[in-house]
Amino acid sequence: MSLIINNSSNFYELTGVLNHSNAANLEKALIKGLKRFDKVILSIEEVESIDRYGVEVITKIHETALSSSKSLSIVGYGCKDLYNHFKSSSAA
Repeated sequence: MSLIINNSSNFYELTGVLNHSNAANLEKALIKGLKRFDKVILSIEEVESIDRYGVEVITKIHETALSSSKSLSIVGYGCKDLYNHFKSSSAA
């Protein structure tokens, strides 16, 4: 399954599978969002799985937002891989 990125203003909703073949598209969309808004909300509620490339892109965008005094909020129960990545990163 592919990844569908729907957005309305600063809210981005992902549906499907986030992987190596589509992670760059998400990166471009979120960078564009951070240029337009101080806060971007990313919903992963409908994400079935995320590979390491997807996690790396979201981590990179999160770090970019922080260094620019902007905010990336990740909402939804979605994929546990992403939650576990941020949980283990904050524990280190």
